[in-house]
Amino acid sequence: MGTALTYQNSMQEEIKSRLKSGNACYHSVQNLSSSSVLPTYSTITLPLVSHRCETWSFTLREECRLRVFQNRVLRRIFGPKRDKLTVEWRKLHNEELNYLYTSLNIVWVIKSRRMRWAGHVAYMGDRRVVYRVLVGKPVGKRPLERLGHRWEDTIKMDLQEVRCGVMD
Repeated sequence: MGTALTYQNSMQEEIKSRLKSGNACYHSVQNLSSSSVLPTYSTITLPLVSHRCETWSFTLREECRLRVFQNRVLRRIFGPKRDKLTVEWRKLHNEELNYLYTSLNIVWVIKSRRMRWAGHVAYMGDRRVVYRVLVGKPVGKRPLERLGHRWEDTIKMDLQEVRCGVMD
């Protein structure tokens, strides 16, 4: 499982390659019976896509791509639904998918892993290089083509989203 790095340090290519791997993984187990596909998604496909996601700092567009991937796979697993009034088959709506698949969505999984890893790094202390990279302030100006958010900013937004306050 290599990591796709770009000159601009964008996670877009990394997420695209993970989603491609997740699709390939899902299609390889798709021929199994429908009762075993959902646990396979939770135990194989989802961890494959979210592997080493703790350091990702993605945009809303990439967050949306992750949700679309999950909903597309879940629609394939649960199949269409017959409408009672029109007696026609239709795709499941996102709310119905969320009701049927009670586990957390992929974005929440990534955010919780990111916050858990930030807690581990904060606990390490200033002797570890990872901690110094997390809390260190680089000298000089950032280039114009930089990402909109740093990893630290992403963690602060995640913490505010779950109402835990901000990280010191």
